[in-house]
Amino acid sequence: MLVRNKPSILIIDDDAAILHAFTRIFQKNGFSVTTAAKGSEAIEKLRTSRFDVALVDLRLPDMEGTELFPAIDKASPNAVKIMLTGSAHLAGNLEGADALLGKPVNLGKLLSVIDSKLKSRYIEA
Repeated sequence: MLVRNKPSILIIDDDAAILHAFTRIFQKNGFSVTTAAKGSEAIEKLRTSRFDVALVDLRLPDMEGTELFPAIDKASPNAVKIMLTGSAHLAGNLEGADALLGKPVNLGKLLSVIDSKLKSRYIEA
């Protein structure tokens, strides 16, 4: 099994409370955390850093979260992309997302999905 130092996560959400809470949770769970409140800010961060996980809000002030997928794929081709949405009508999987979770987020489920997806990526690599 591949042993890594801290996995890195990019959290993209326009809600400052969510960014703060997720930063604390992921840091406590051993992640290196980077945040962005807008899609354009996330794109800038993707130009200079690689990430293991991208946690993306569907609705951002300047774009739809799915519009970030090409930039994420280019900067971090193996990144796990998890879409978060408060829209209950989006029950299926969104094109390009590895997982779709509704808000409010069940943290246990979120951490479990990330762990599972990261492990499967390392096994496939």
